[in-house]
Amino acid sequence: MNETDAIIIGAGHNGLTCAAYLAMAGLRVHVVERRKVVGGAAVTEEFHPGFRNSVASYTVSLLNPRVISDLRLHDHGLEIVERRAQNFLPSPDGRYLLTGEGRTKASVARLSPGDADAIGPFSARLEAIADVLRSLVLRAPPNLVAQFGLPAIREAFNALGTANTLRALSLEQQRDLLDLFTRSAGEMLDEIFETDLVKALFGFDAIVGNYASPYAAGSAYVMLHHAFGEVNGKKGVWGHAIGGMGAITQAMARALKELGTLVQLDCGVREVIVERDRAVGVVLEDGRAIRARYVVANVNPKLLYTRLVPGGALPAPFLSRIRNWRNGSGTFRMNVALSRLPSFSALPGDGDHLSAGIILAPSLGYMDQAYLDARAQGWSRDPVVELLIPSTLDATLAPAGQHVASLFCQHVAPELPDGRSWDDHRDEVADLMIATVDRYAPGFAASVIGRQVLSPLDLERQFGLLGGDIFHGALTLNQLFSARPMLGHADYRSPLKGLYHCGSGSHPGGGVTGAPGHNAARAILADHRAPFG
Repeated sequence: MNETDAIIIGAGHNGLTCAAYLAMAGLRVHVVERRKVVGGAAVTEEFHPGFRNSVASYTVSLLNPRVISDLRLHDHGLEIVERRAQNFLPSPDGRYLLTGEGRTKASVARLSPGDADAIGPFSARLEAIADVLRSLVLRAPPNLVAQFGLPAIREAFNALGTANTLRALSLEQQRDLLDLFTRSAGEMLDEIFETDLVKALFGFDAIVGNYASPYAAGSAYVMLHHAFGEVNGKKGVWGHAIGGMGAITQAMARALKELGTLVQLDCGVREVIVERDRAVGVVLEDGRAIRARYVVANVNPKLLYTRLVPGGALPAPFLSRIRNWRNGSGTFRMNVALSRLPSFSALPGDGDHLSAGIILAPSLGYMDQAYLDARAQGWSRDPVVELLIPSTLDATLAPAGQHVASLFCQHVAPELPDGRSWDDHRDEVADLMIATVDRYAPGFAASVIGRQVLSPLDLERQFGLLGGDIFHGALTLNQLFSARPMLGHADYRSPLKGLYHCGSGSHPGGGVTGAPGHNAARAILADHRAPFG
C-alpha cells in the first residue's frame, strides 16, 4: 500500500508550491529535503555575525501573483517592497543611468535625446509580448505525443488554446516575438539605441544567469524572460522580500503546515523506486524507503534522470538526450557585510540609487569581452557585477548603521579549463569581484568586514545547481517551451508513469516563479482524477 499519495523530492520553492496545490486538492503529500533548511536556493542565512542575506536567489519580481494569492503567502507573513529606484548603471567616465518610475526618460535624455525618445516605445514592445506570454506561464506548453488517444486529444486542445493566445499579437508583434526568440539581444539593441549605458541596461538581462555573449543568438529571449515580472501589481518592477528570499519559502512552509503536509529536512533521496515501468516511491540516503502513488522531483532534470532514476528504467534515446541537457550559468555569487554604504564616483553619497540593482557593466562590448575572457581563462578580467544593498530597504538584515550587499557576478566558467578546481581559485576571484566594485565606488573594499563566497562548484554542491546553473538548464531555443526539458515531456510527465518533474528545468524556466510547481500539480491532479493508464 502507498504510504502517501505524493512524495516531493526537494523543498525548493517549486517543490513547496507543487506540494501546496496537491494538498489543497486533498492529496496526502510528503516533502523530503536534503538540506537542513526549507527553501532550496531561495533561503536567508546569517553569513557573518549579525549579518543575514539571501544566499543564492536574491531579488523578487518573477514570483507569480496567482501563486502568492492561492497559497495566501501574505497571510503567512510575506511582505514585498519595491526598490526606490530600479536600476543604477555608473560609467567609468562619470556618467550614469538611473531608472525607475518618473526617472527613466529624464535620465536617458541626459545621455541621448534620441534614446530618450526610443526607450518608451521599445519598452512598450517588450511589455506587449511579455503580457501575452504571461498568460502562457501557468499552463503546460503543447506537448508532442507519439500515438493517438486521450493524451493526443488533450494536447490538441492545448495547442489550440496556445494558438488562440498568440493570435492576440498583431503581425508586427509576432515579428517581434520571432526576433526575441531567435536573435541576439546585442543586435537588436544596437539597431535601436546609440548610448552604451542604455544598451547595457537591457543587455544585462540578456546575460544574467546566461553563460553567453549578449551577441549570442537567442540571448534576446533571456532578456524577455526577465521582463515577465511584477511586484505588488506593478509590471516590470523589481523588489525585495523583507527578511530576504527565505521569507518566500518560509511563508510557503507555513502554508504547508496549515495544510497538514509533512516536510522532512536532512532527508536526501538516493534513488527513485521503479517497478514495472512505474515510479512507486524513493529510497532515502539512510536506506529507508517511502512508497507513493506519485513521485515529483524538484531537481535539475539531468540530476533526476541520470543520478536518481535507475538507468535501465529509461528509454535509451531519452537517456542519451538528457545526458546532453546543457547547464551552466556562468554565475559567481557573493554576500558581503559592510561597515558603511558605498559611495559611487558617478553619483556620490547616499540616495535612492543605492536601493537599486547596481549594474557594473557599462557596455555590450564590455559584456562580450567578459564572456570571451571566461571562455579562455575561466573568469573575466573585468567581470560583470550586479550589486544589491537590500539593507537599504530592510533593516532586519544588518546591525544599525551597517549594511549587507549581494554581488551577483557574471561571467565565470562553470568548469575551469585545464582541469583546475574552483576550490583553488574561489578567493582569488572573490577578491577580483570586490576590486571591480571598488573601481566604481572607491573605499568599498575597505568597508567589507565579512563575506560569503559561492563559486559555480559551491552552488552545485550546496543547492544541486549543476554547473552552478540557476535556471536548472540553459534558456536556449532547444531547451524552451515544448522542448523543456525535451519534446514529448513538456507536460511535466516523465517517460515513467507516476514520475513528474516540477522544477525550473521545466516550463517556463528559471527564476523564483512558482509556475513549474503550479503547472506540475495540475498535471498530477489531472492524472489522479482521470488516469490515462
